Amino acid sequence: MIRVVLVDDQPLIRTGLRVLIADAPDLEVVGEAGDGAEAVDLVARLRPDVAVMDIRMPGTDGIEATRRITADPDLPTHVLVLTTFDDDDYVYGALRAGASGFLVKDLALETILDGVRIVAAGDALIAPGITRRLIGEFAARPDAGAADRPRRAVTGSVTEREREVLTLVGRGLSNTEIAAELTISVATAKAHVARLFTKLGARDRVHLVIQAYEFGLVSP
Repeated sequence: MIRVVLVDDQPLIRTGLRVLIADAPDLEVVGEAGDGAEAVDLVARLRPDVAVMDIRMPGTDGIEATRRITADPDLPTHVLVLTTFDDDDYVYGALRAGASGFLVKDLALETILDGVRIVAAGDALIAPGITRRLIGEFAARPDAGAADRPRRAVTGSVTEREREVLTLVGRGLSNTEIAAELTISVATAKAHVARLFTKLGARDRVHLVIQAYEFGLVSP
């Protein structure tokens, strides 16, 4: 059973998500919070698998709450951010704060449930619809590491299979989706992604996405 905490300042949003999750046999809502500070305390006490986090909230926002939650190495909780297309600046901040997933609230409800499952499994998830906007925002900022990511051809140490995996990461696919696309196991997909982290010096999955764009493997 995947234990979930819902964090949103709008009670109607929380109610809708709670009703949705109640119909999923493998998911359980164990708590709700209406602001970031309450969320941090609730997560520390309940230790859920996933915190579904809004960004714009009064007081402590979702970015700061995400930073506090992910800064605790003893917490098993992964943060899945639910945002809108107009929240790119906030999503960038949440990305830096350590969020594992980014979805938009107007996605199909089943997609949101799948996002919770993907993040709970330790995978990272970026909704394809916001990937291009995230990359543009991320790459334009001086602290995004652009200086140490010169534009270049894909290094010769990357195998053809790893190049295929990098392309799919750049398209925003999760490890599970990559495995299905390439007809390989999820464990093999994860191994390829792990090797790409090492070979390309990427700090996280989003940096792999950026490099896939820089290498010309995917286009805006």
